[in-house]
Amino acid sequence: MELTEDQKKTVAQWVSEGDGLSEIQKRLSSELGITLTYMDVRFLVIDLGLELSTTEEDEPGDSQEEDAVPAVSDESGGGMAANTPGTNGELLSSGVTVDVDRITKPGAIVSGTVGFSDGVSGNWSVDQFGRLGLSTGSPDYKPSQEDLEAFQAELKQSLASRGLG
Repeated sequence: MELTEDQKKTVAQWVSEGDGLSEIQKRLSSELGITLTYMDVRFLVIDLGLELSTTEEDEPGDSQEEDAVPAVSDESGGGMAANTPGTNGELLSSGVTVDVDRITKPGAIVSGTVGFSDGVSGNWSVDQFGRLGLSTGSPDYKPSQEDLEAFQAELKQSLASRGLG
């Protein structure tokens, strides 16, 4: 879905007012009649070149992001392999690597691996409803905000280059 210039300006205004992603998602729906997933709102903000206020962060217990990014179990039991640049992975300047699987995992429309700058790696997948799942094998692990943004930006670009985004 492509937003009009007026709608883009409205979203930019909300960001300048300090609204977070979940608030922008709610306002898009209630005020503009546009229904987007949390991840789509995040991509929209990135595409518009907007920066969210660091004082208006989602609370750690906020279930909005947890609902938008459900955990994906590692059914193989083989653990998470480290992702290195190579066949179709790409090392980002932030130290984050993203790789798209040649053979998609069952239950996903696209899947792959990610390696974060702190050395933790994991699996990601997008299901038929467009929901992103991320599993690092450790339920307590949370990547840094910079790593998440780099991962999401590269994932979006990788999927778009394959005609999936």
